[in-house]
Amino acid sequence: MNSRRNWSFFFAELHESFSMALTALTAHKLRSALTLLGVLIGVFSIIVVMTAMRVLERNVENNLSQLGSRTFAIQKWPEVQFGNNSDWEKYWRRKNITLELGETVEKKATLASAVGIEGTFWGGQIQTRYAKTAPTVQLLGETTGSFEARNWTVEEGRIFNDNDVDDARDVCVLGAALAKSIFPFGSPVGNELKINGINYNVVGVLASKGASLGGNQDNFVIVPLTTALNRYGLRWNGLGILVQARTSAVYADCEEQVRGILRAARKVRPGAADDFELFSNDSLIEQFDKFTRAVRIGVVVVSSIALLAAGVGIMNIMLVSVTERTREIGVRRAVGAKRRNIMGQFIMEAVVLCEIGGVIGVVLGILGGNILAWFMKVPPAVPVDWSVLGLLICSIVGVIFGTYPAYKAANLDPIESLRYE
Repeated sequence: MNSRRNWSFFFAELHESFSMALTALTAHKLRSALTLLGVLIGVFSIIVVMTAMRVLERNVENNLSQLGSRTFAIQKWPEVQFGNNSDWEKYWRRKNITLELGETVEKKATLASAVGIEGTFWGGQIQTRYAKTAPTVQLLGETTGSFEARNWTVEEGRIFNDNDVDDARDVCVLGAALAKSIFPFGSPVGNELKINGINYNVVGVLASKGASLGGNQDNFVIVPLTTALNRYGLRWNGLGILVQARTSAVYADCEEQVRGILRAARKVRPGAADDFELFSNDSLIEQFDKFTRAVRIGVVVVSSIALLAAGVGIMNIMLVSVTERTREIGVRRAVGAKRRNIMGQFIMEAVVLCEIGGVIGVVLGILGGNILAWFMKVPPAVPVDWSVLGLLICSIVGVIFGTYPAYKAANLDPIESLRYE
């Protein structure tokens, strides 16, 4: 019973302190606004950067989702490389991945359900009797297994069969956006188009994947890899191999098996580093996180300095407030208020001041960060964890920098306070 009464008294006292804090802050609107501006800027800088990072992470994950959940890729060069380019010469000296090497993996990788071999050849213009494209269409050479490994879904028609690849036939599959732009009046399947002046028969259209950071990821045409190699030769960056494990349970074993096949085929000595890059969705996202970690730490450090400066400003204003309200403090002490009541009142006032600035900073930070999402046409992101952390930091700043003014107010002599003019 006493415990319940104590809690009721505590909450009533907390509510009274909160009401008094709001009254004190609204009594000096301009001063309060200028004081909380420092907190607002500090929290805003954290939240806007963290929101933008979440948007970028989501965009990266969406772009990388073209690889299936059980798929990894092998190529000569890293898919992405952040920061230091000192290893460029090492990558350049590596032997190219060839069609024969990909076929070796396809034959020997018993834990794989699909193996695709692919190459990117050029960006150019596609022409039909209805329309011409801008010279930005990507030409991809693929084998049959690439469609499953790339998580491509056929919306209309079919994908390549083994005969198309073996015989290097002049057939192609179109990305959804490209299909709509060059065949605006009907189905592309069964029609012909010109790639670099050579006629190809359209056998299929892929389902749309939408926009990405680098543009429209449906603006490409796929031809059999053998056809592309016959026409354009092996590019300087070589080919890529896509491997999809049979199940998630054997994914790691499949990676090691393929790594062993490649090292044996390329005669890599035991103990030496791989002379190829093996990556998956998770590894690329992890690499992106490592790159952005330094940015996040830097922003937190700079914002912490801003919050520290804001805290000093809050302490200064609270000391002024204590001086201005000396008589009020004396009256409260005279009618029975204890020191802890006075301390609670002024600490609550500092915390409320910080929290108001923090809430406004969080809202503006989320809105500012999601402007990037709007431009990139990806779903908005709300960093709930960083928002909660930002508001918690505001409370800590309020308690730390409000304690000394509150202590000074609580220890004023009641009689001298009542005489204060």
